[in-house]
Amino acid sequence: MNLKEKIASTVDRIAPELIKLSHDVHDNPELGMQEFKACAWQVELLRKHGFTVEEKFCGIETAYKAWKGMPGKGPQIAFLAEYDALAGMGHACGHNTICASSCGAAISLAEALEGQEACVFLFGTPAEETLGCKVAMTDVGAFDHVDCAMMMHPAPDINLVGRGGLACTGVNVEFFGKAAHSSTPMKGINALASTIALFNAVNAQLHLWPNKSKCNGIITAGGTASNIIPDYSACRFTLRAERKNQILPMYDDMVRLANAAAAMTGAKVKIEHDTIMAERYCNRVLDEAFAANMETLGEHCQWPDPKLMNGSSDIGNVSLVVPAIHVYLTLKAGVTSSHTPQMREAARSERGDQVVLLAAKGLAMTGADVFEKPELRKAMREEYEKTALPNKC
Repeated sequence: MNLKEKIASTVDRIAPELIKLSHDVHDNPELGMQEFKACAWQVELLRKHGFTVEEKFCGIETAYKAWKGMPGKGPQIAFLAEYDALAGMGHACGHNTICASSCGAAISLAEALEGQEACVFLFGTPAEETLGCKVAMTDVGAFDHVDCAMMMHPAPDINLVGRGGLACTGVNVEFFGKAAHSSTPMKGINALASTIALFNAVNAQLHLWPNKSKCNGIITAGGTASNIIPDYSACRFTLRAERKNQILPMYDDMVRLANAAAAMTGAKVKIEHDTIMAERYCNRVLDEAFAANMETLGEHCQWPDPKLMNGSSDIGNVSLVVPAIHVYLTLKAGVTSSHTPQMREAARSERGDQVVLLAAKGLAMTGADVFEKPELRKAMREEYEKTALPNKC
């Protein structure tokens, strides 16, 4: 058998293990930085199949780095796993299928390359929905030694390659006022009024930011009773922009607006932002190879409409330091949006299981292309140096 036939055979053989992992993670949703069960199940499976695993990777409790082969010799091929759930929604983003498919890709490719000068890596990357641990891992050079990094993300309605992503960060704002009876509001300082003023100011600011920039927010605390002047109020925003270097100027504007909103009532303000997820540079050479492999598996992948609205992910930071792809396979969820109850159910459906196995094969086969074709490795590196590297900062 050739490498790709070996990969397909291995994925079929370990299919029950991969599907069990997907179901177990789905049935036990854990939020970011709390994915202890999901992490442990993956580590157990990888060790069973001969991988060396470093737990608590980069000092992150639920992160890991696994490898099998010859580190530093020949092509160094990496896959990425995500496994955190959404607050109140479980696995409505389908991360259970991501970790299962990436485990399948790593195990099957490593088995196919047994004895060859190459190494297969799998990185467990927690908290994609919140903190974005790939950012911290990238910042300390976790991916600098690999030739490429790949992962699949489930989609509700279409198979896609080459989809980019926006830069993103979360912003937390707190206002501290003074409580008073609502019959004598002049004796208090209304923290909620400052929050409302900030939302109005942000709405006025939006048209001054670059065209693809977005800002959405919610009030997370606004008082306890309508007859009490709130002495505390808090809100959270998500900022998105076409480029990472546009996010900090937007945050500076948020600081200015928050201070102005506080000054309006006399409240005190605290504002801070999360780690910044960079924009995503999908490597076209790798995407084309993945799409070709999926065709052999009976799945057609499309390239995105230029008008498609993009979300954000911490793989953007990875794509700035190494050729990377973030492909999509549809769960046929009957909706057009993730983060919905329909997506949650689809992630554990018969199609969800099929996607786990298809993605495992497609990703591993693309890894086989990287191993077997020096010209592909050269082309993917040139593509990275042309598109992503100039934006690395």
